[in-house]
Amino acid sequence: MSIKRGQSNQTQCRADTLPGTIADYMAIRDSIHTGFDEQERIQRQKEKILAYLGAEESQWQDFHWQIENRFTEARAICDVLGLDDQTACEMEEVGRQYRFAVSPYYLSLIDAEKTYGPIYRQALPTLSELNTLGELDPMDEEGSSPVPCVTRRYPDRLIIKVTNMCGMYCRFCQRRRRIGECDTHTPRQQLVGALEYIGSCPEIRDVLITGGDAFMLSDQEIDWLLRELRAIKHVEIIRFGTRTPVTLPQRITPRLCDILKKYHPIYVNTHFNAPMEITPESAAACARLADAGISLGNQMVLLAGVNNHEFIVRKLNQKLLSIRVKPYYIFHPKQVMGTSHFWVTLGTGVEIIEGLRGYTSGMAVPTYIVNGPGGLGKTPMLPNYLLYIAKNRAVFRNWNGELFEIENLPMED
Repeated sequence: MSIKRGQSNQTQCRADTLPGTIADYMAIRDSIHTGFDEQERIQRQKEKILAYLGAEESQWQDFHWQIENRFTEARAICDVLGLDDQTACEMEEVGRQYRFAVSPYYLSLIDAEKTYGPIYRQALPTLSELNTLGELDPMDEEGSSPVPCVTRRYPDRLIIKVTNMCGMYCRFCQRRRRIGECDTHTPRQQLVGALEYIGSCPEIRDVLITGGDAFMLSDQEIDWLLRELRAIKHVEIIRFGTRTPVTLPQRITPRLCDILKKYHPIYVNTHFNAPMEITPESAAACARLADAGISLGNQMVLLAGVNNHEFIVRKLNQKLLSIRVKPYYIFHPKQVMGTSHFWVTLGTGVEIIEGLRGYTSGMAVPTYIVNGPGGLGKTPMLPNYLLYIAKNRAVFRNWNGELFEIENLPMED
């Protein structure tokens, strides 16, 4: 098919204008650092932590050591980061109400010169957590639990919560009420009850294993649970929710990957929130999972002071694709008590999605999700691209604000 000269010229002119549509992003893109960009600083912090703990590189690479040596004392954190006594006192005050723990690895990512930066805000307690706005269980997970450790809100899928333990206790966590005073895994008897419930519901085809962090279970317990789930014929999909590739990448061992790939199809949704979390270690953890044939998705939480800007999210999502992680969801922050300093407006989330659609590849555009309170489930939020629809036509705007019209007619027989 030939192309008319006028169309060719128009196409060429349009192509000439496209670089200008992302010139503002290109001007600051390199100033939005990933963990790859700051490896020298992170390495210095790592060496300081190793010296503080009297440890060696081989221990650093052992996830058991990372868990056993999580920083749970404010004074120790402040000593490593060079923070003052007042900050330590404030952390201790918050800690009396909300527990905290940070893996040595994730602590090494914090830039002590950027107090309250995106990594600091996610990991370390601040007095803002003592604000009493919100609820401890705004999603009413307890009211959506047909049997212990199960949450069910949808007809064909459900969640099993297998532990309250994490490599790090994120300050925005929706389940901070479950952290308690100590780490506990769900008793085997309750897991058996959950399996029996799933087996009695032939409509359940998709099971999400979460916590806490699902990969805090031992390899043996994960193997047992997957084997039992695969014995239920109507369970087609098994998913894991885990932040270990981000906060504890040492947990993603070759042995764990060998266990997971025995039970395909297995999906893993992880939880990168900031470009700085993409490091050589987290990229290697994701590579081990991807090489085992596991599809990786990312569920980012929209957080004030962490990622509430379209260029930060664009850089994050582009880099995630480069380490074989597909941006899946952006979650609007839930109104959990003690997290109000992270809350943003719905308009902020819509603007971020608009700053992605058309300005980067569609694979880098996740779905923006608002969770209905009281267990009403996930509801997508989209920018309004459809402006007008009638019996015979519809008017749209495209990603760049240009209007166009299409016919809205049925095909003739």
